Amino acid sequence: MSQQTIGFIGLGVMGGAMAGHLRASGERLLVYTRTKSKAQLLFDAGAEWRDSPKKIAQECDVIFTMVGYPGDVEEIYFGPDGLIENAKPGAILVDTTTSRPDLAVRIYEAAKARGLGALDAPVSGGDIGAKNASLTIMVGGDEEVFQRAKSLLEEMGKTVIRQGAAGAGQHTKMANQIAVAGNLLGAVEAVSYARKAGLDPRHMLLSIANGAAQSWQLSNNAPRMLDGNFDPGFYVKHFLKDLRIALDSAHAMRVELPMLTLAEQLFAKMVAEGMGDLGTHAIYRLYERGLA
Repeated sequence: MSQQTIGFIGLGVMGGAMAGHLRASGERLLVYTRTKSKAQLLFDAGAEWRDSPKKIAQECDVIFTMVGYPGDVEEIYFGPDGLIENAKPGAILVDTTTSRPDLAVRIYEAAKARGLGALDAPVSGGDIGAKNASLTIMVGGDEEVFQRAKSLLEEMGKTVIRQGAAGAGQHTKMANQIAVAGNLLGAVEAVSYARKAGLDPRHMLLSIANGAAQSWQLSNNAPRMLDGNFDPGFYVKHFLKDLRIALDSAHAMRVELPMLTLAEQLFAKMVAEGMGDLGTHAIYRLYERGLA
């Protein structure tokens, strides 16, 4: 899919790095984000600015979006100034935001009615994965559209797999976030237990982080907790959004998930206590305070 004009909307912790890989691959890249200054590194690399999603849509062959919430996705995709109404015939719209599965289906159906391709392609791997182009990308949509977009997705991710029809990417991301929540709570509780038992938590991690208990959270976020570094690889407020989408979807399917319910309650408490802009591993602070 070389020699195309690529659009990217949303240049936060994840989106900026993802867009940078597309530009580094030699593609012409047009970008838009609410805060233009966030795009300066991309401008330095040759990316071009457009001042609205509508203008991105009118020029681009493939458009990626990475925004915060389902409401942001709806605003960008629908309406007279949205991507679907203004995209070029045959363009592909790829939403990498973690959003609602039912919204992904709506976007797909509206795009198809106008002769556009649409993929829901949420990602996992946090800021580290985005910077290293090692993201896992979970895709829903038509196989033919996926194949057309796959080479671009592979510029940003190491594991790029189509999971099924529209919405399947988002459902897969919900399964991912449920597993992340469990692993994160397990890592925090392991460190909290070790400290209470008088162990050196860092030394403890040398024994458990590579055995049956191993997880990305133990290897990556547990050391950050112990360093007191709670900078966001992924925001608490966005993770809470994901957990609530997963809960809503689970309720719609009549699936009871008690661990997910507990995680949602704990992350809601974090947001209520002003920790929404910290990294998800800052949940360690709740445990330090006896769950506040």
